Amino acid sequence: MVTAMPAAGILRPTGGPCKGKTPKVTEIIRHLSPNQGPRRDGLRPSLVVIHYTAMQNAADALERLCDPAAEVSAHYLISGQGDIILMVEEDQRAWHAGQGEWAGQDDVNSRSIGIELDNMGTHPFSEPQMFALERLLRGILDRWDIQPEGVIGHSDMAPGRKTDPGPRFDWARLSKQGLAGAGKARDMPKPPCPETFTEHAKNAGFTADVPFETLLAATRLRFAPWRSGPLCAQDMTFCHAPASKWK
Repeated sequence: MVTAMPAAGILRPTGGPCKGKTPKVTEIIRHLSPNQGPRRDGLRPSLVVIHYTAMQNAADALERLCDPAAEVSAHYLISGQGDIILMVEEDQRAWHAGQGEWAGQDDVNSRSIGIELDNMGTHPFSEPQMFALERLLRGILDRWDIQPEGVIGHSDMAPGRKTDPGPRFDWARLSKQGLAGAGKARDMPKPPCPETFTEHAKNAGFTADVPFETLLAATRLRFAPWRSGPLCAQDMTFCHAPASKWK
């Protein structure tokens, strides 16, 4: 349990270069979880998966993520105040993703770094928390040579099974800073059809084998959470729109 936390989001290295390793920074709190292991088959991180905790507060989330009986963990937890807690070293395998795939690749736990955000999924993410996430992501992407397109949500790789980080998360804000993929607009035939939509969704990385309705809901959750109703031409773009549309 963490009772005292340092100032939010200031990642100031205290050591020398640490390519491929977790940085030593005074403002990151170390609270290691027993729920971890080596990455399988020599895999290294090529993805970052963002989650929300769906718990009342960061302390409750930390307790669960460090409970051996729960068999879940993540590399980092960021509180609503912007405090960053390291639970699993970046070169190790945390247990956060579960069943699913992205861009045809399974065992996402061995391919990713997991970040849990202290949020119930029912309210916007705080500015200190988003600032801390941005600082953390910049370091992770640089250390592991991960492309912005490799930053995904739990719902992207596990459509239907998971909905985090949810409709309140500002993906457009990250993409504008090169911290998440912005997507690419496509010229699509009109009217759109489920078969063409599914093909292009898979090309965009949504390769999990799920029904059309589930796939449509997952892509909307990422790119346009306010949208509802039947498949429309705007669903075919797979591009981020400003988060102000649903705040």
